[in-house]
Amino acid sequence: MMLVLTLILPLAVLIWVVYRGWPVLLAAPVMALLAAGLAADPLLATLTQRFMPAAGGFVIAFLPLFLLGAVFGKLMEDSGAAMALARAILARLGPSQALPAVVLSCAALTYGGVSLFVVAFAIYPLAIALFRASDLPDRLIPGAIALGAFTFTMSALPGSPAIQNAIPMPYFGTTTFAAPGLGIIAALVMALGGLFYLARAARTAAARGPSQDALPPPETERALPPLWVALTPILTVFVTNWVLAEIALPRSDLAYLSEPAWGSVGPAQVIGIWALIGGLTLAILVLIGLTWRKLEDPKETLAEGSQAALLPLFNTAALVGFGAVIAALPAFASVNGLIAQVPGGALPGLAASASLLAGITGSASGGMSIALDAVGPRYLEMALSEGTDPAALHRIVALATGGLDALPHNGAVVTLLGIGGLTHREAYGPIFVVGVAIPILALLIVLALASIFGAF
Repeated sequence: MMLVLTLILPLAVLIWVVYRGWPVLLAAPVMALLAAGLAADPLLATLTQRFMPAAGGFVIAFLPLFLLGAVFGKLMEDSGAAMALARAILARLGPSQALPAVVLSCAALTYGGVSLFVVAFAIYPLAIALFRASDLPDRLIPGAIALGAFTFTMSALPGSPAIQNAIPMPYFGTTTFAAPGLGIIAALVMALGGLFYLARAARTAAARGPSQDALPPPETERALPPLWVALTPILTVFVTNWVLAEIALPRSDLAYLSEPAWGSVGPAQVIGIWALIGGLTLAILVLIGLTWRKLEDPKETLAEGSQAALLPLFNTAALVGFGAVIAALPAFASVNGLIAQVPGGALPGLAASASLLAGITGSASGGMSIALDAVGPRYLEMALSEGTDPAALHRIVALATGGLDALPHNGAVVTLLGIGGLTHREAYGPIFVVGVAIPILALLIVLALASIFGAF
């Protein structure tokens, strides 16, 4: 009974209020206090000693990545580089391939470091035009964007600058390129499985026709930069990240990090994050240099980009705080005890714990942070004793949090549906299949492969 009251009820109410359009930033702390109250924990102590430290710790750890990612995305948007890349992909595939064109456009942008929120706004007008030309129902547009932006480029593909691929690095001493073979296999399952489902759903729904009355109008035509200009910053992120993570920083003298003044950490705990910061920073400078004349007001673009980082950062931090409160309740300790008994060793146990917390928080990055803070060291020790490469832990935990995170209360899901003026009832079904069901299938396949072959 306590499990239902203190865990399931607050989560169900959180999903319901977000489903109804209430802001996550307000709903998360209120539901955290509801959970604490039902468990007879002191409310003010819960707020100041559990919720706020967890939320604040997330902001402290990942502000630079959110900030740089949002600025980069805004520059790509305002310069026309994002639109130029998307249109080049759409032109090459053609209207008859609307679904893969939209998915591939989103994937190229997010894998290049553009925020998924920016991608959603940038691609939606193109998707509308393409879906209309192909006579596809508009209710599949959010699913197509979610497949390209929320799934395989976020958690699976090696080298992805997504925050979900960055968070495990300091815990396991890995980089964004951890276990590339496992990641590529998971990405193929998600991409191909998602495209197959969307194509089948399009054939089934075509007879009913698209409902376009609530869709935003297509973007006004403007001069766009050439394709090479759009591609160069994206390649800069990838190449710089790899060079710093795999060559430059590991060969640097970072012994000073062991001193208390610098946090008494090992180089492996910071190299991955530093490499990603360096890659995004250089890409921003390259993009500004290449597109300066395309920017109507560079200072305003930088200001809007930095401000755009705040809402997703603090929404995620609020969900991290909610998850931290839930994780501290006695009922969750009982659930976690059951998870610890999952057979198979460190990988299945970590996957189950991280997946559960991602579902509770409605956030891959939030659930991952809580899970790694709570059980990361234990599973790392277990993995090392089993002879399991920490790179496998990195890839598995990233994949595990990229499934249940896309439940209805996920902030990106709410934003995506809002852009198209669609309700959860109209368009959440395809998002669930491509963003929850198929990623969970990919996780199970990769877990099976990792248990046999290890990290590769």
